[in-house]
Amino acid sequence: MGSEYTRHLRNWRILHAILRPIINKKFDMTHEDISVEGPILLIPNHVTSWDPVLVAMSLRNKQVYYVASEHLFRKGFLTGLLNWLVAPIPRSKGAAGTDTVKACLRHLRSGHSVCIFAEGEQSWDGRSGTVTESTGKLAKVSGATLVTYRLEGAYLCKPRWADTMRRGKVYGHPVGIYPPEKLKEMTPSEITDSINRDIREDAWERQKLSPQEYEGKDLAVGLERMLYFCPACRKIGTLKTGGDRLSCSCGLETRFGKDGLLHPGSPFGNLAEWEDRQKSALRSGDFVHGDELFSDKNVSLTKLEANHEETHLNEGRLVQMADRMEIGDHSFRLSDIDDMAMTRTHILLFSSGGTYYQLSAEKGINFRKYLEIFRSRS
Repeated sequence: MGSEYTRHLRNWRILHAILRPIINKKFDMTHEDISVEGPILLIPNHVTSWDPVLVAMSLRNKQVYYVASEHLFRKGFLTGLLNWLVAPIPRSKGAAGTDTVKACLRHLRSGHSVCIFAEGEQSWDGRSGTVTESTGKLAKVSGATLVTYRLEGAYLCKPRWADTMRRGKVYGHPVGIYPPEKLKEMTPSEITDSINRDIREDAWERQKLSPQEYEGKDLAVGLERMLYFCPACRKIGTLKTGGDRLSCSCGLETRFGKDGLLHPGSPFGNLAEWEDRQKSALRSGDFVHGDELFSDKNVSLTKLEANHEETHLNEGRLVQMADRMEIGDHSFRLSDIDDMAMTRTHILLFSSGGTYYQLSAEKGINFRKYLEIFRSRS
């Protein structure tokens, strides 16, 4: 891989020199550089689709290989270009990640650095997810220096659910540096706890500590991709957005402000409070439903092959029952699904019986409710 690595390093330096001033201006970003000798295992929090580029701003003198979602490897020319430029490491969400771990270890033990967004997915509600102990185990056996990194303020610049960018302050910095000798003295559980502590970010706590405004257009548009439950009528899938407003057909209306808060602050003051309530409703069954819990039209079912190719299986109405998902003549019992995850805002991935599947639809459909039902019953 010597010649390939030389090319990747050259490409990294060229791209970094070009993008650094552009990104710093676009996001009003300040950052601290990471200055560590030798290979590093870099673990940042994950709040926007721009995170790989934002984190790279602190890597002036160190090239890293990013672990990236498998869907990027099904983009034809773009996939070829990415592989030539930076060769990301594929990770299939909603499936076992054994091959990904092996690839990371090969890079690290060859003296190259790796970056993993170990929460597993980009934050929906502005709060960090939880890193599992498998990440602590990887760090311990990697032989590399573990560097934890935190992005602050980035969520409200480009929430996962949003159509538009907003301009506000972003700060990125390394939090913890753990040399291999230190990691040898720690258990995988202790390493994992340190990672979770270091990268933890809460957009709403951050706003209380240091209030900022994030200027932009159509601030609420896309929120129906995150929020699926109306607390007033307890129905699923009735929320709509326009401009800075979120409303329901029952008459509920709230405004998403430049501060990222909901106005008026009732029934919820921020998205995290709404998220907790809707998850509770799905898990307890406290929402309006019949035998069908909910459904969506115009959903496509695809089988994903090991070589990143796709086989179209069905298209039509996706129905969630208490114990299974149905689309056309395909039915998947929740108990037979090994894992499930989302990528972007409109792609649901899952594995069942050794086969890897994808459900996709227009961006207006909310797949999060299907994921939450699976997680509550698995």
